[in-house]
Formats: sequence, structure tokens, C-alpha cells
Amino acid sequence: TGRIFMRLQILPVMFWYNRGMTLYHGSNVEVAHPELIEQNHTLDFGFGFYTTTNLDQARQFAEKVVDRNAGRGVATVSRYEFDDKVALQLFDVLKFAEPNDAWLDFVVDNRSGKYVGPKYDLKIGPVANDNVYTTIQLYMSGVLSRETAIRELKVRKLFNQVVFSSQRALGMLRFSGSEVVR
Repeated sequence: TGRIFMRLQILPVMFWYNRGMTLYHGSNVEVAHPELIEQNHTLDFGFGFYTTTNLDQARQFAEKVVDRNAGRGVATVSRYEFDDKVALQLFDVLKFAEPNDAWLDFVVDNRSGKYVGPKYDLKIGPVANDNVYTTIQLYMSGVLSRETAIRELKVRKLFNQVVFSSQRALGMLRFSGSEVVR
């Protein structure tokens, strides 16, 4: 019994010190305490708090947020530590390694507001950013076939996104600082 108690006592410390990966979130403010907020538009992976492992992508997004908000705020990237290995064991995770049929269906369903599948704590995969938005739109409108859209998406350099869609998963993010984009 003593061993089990000791192990349970140490577990939260292991979460903190086994960082795993660094994630970034671009916004017009520092986000030290992320929250799940309903969006007023549809996004690639649906509802959630969006992060990436790519600092440049987060910087670019922070600048877009300021532009979309008529210059309110300051382009800021918040940085977090996240133990992805533990999360993959504890949570319901949807993970796409690359754009494929399932990824395309998931993105299209979310962007069109028609997704009715399972809910996940974490969603990980390529981001359909502004560089590939046209390809997705052409596919959604029937101009491009599924095969052509996937082929075009695979030749583009796609960044990643890690989306936290539950309070449980979001609780594993550890804020570690921020920077103002210059």
C-alpha cells in the first residue's frame, strides 16, 4: 500500500517535469490561462484551444489575429509545455500523420459545421492554413476531386496543430512564458 500511495503522490510531479513537447498559441494577448471558448466560426478541427509546435506559424497567426481585430491588442505568442506521451495514454485522441481521406473529410465536415462524429479530448494533425484554403474550398465546391485535392495538399508544406477540446486535456498545458511578435 505504501508503494501505491507514494506513486500516486509523485505522479503530478512527473507530469510537470516530463515536458514532452513545447506548444505555441498566437493571439493578440498573452494567454497564461487558456480557456475553451465557443468560436463564432467553424475551424479545421472544430471546437477547442488551438496550438502548434511551430513558433513561426504561431507568430504569423498572432499577427493575423491583431489584423482581424482592427489592430486591437499586440501580436503575442504564448508558450506551453505539454506531456504528449502521458496525454496519448489518458485521453481520447484523434491523430492524423498527413493529409489523407479521413483528414479531408474531418476538416470539410468541421468547416461546414456538419461534423457529428465522436468527441475527442485532443486532435492532432496538419493545419489547413491560408496556403491550402483554396484547395479545400475547390474540393468543397466540387471543382477538385478528392484524389486531386489530397495530391495537391501532400505536395504543400503543411504545419501542424494540436487542439485541446476538453477541460481535462487543457489542464495538462503548463504556461511557460510569452513573447511579443516584432
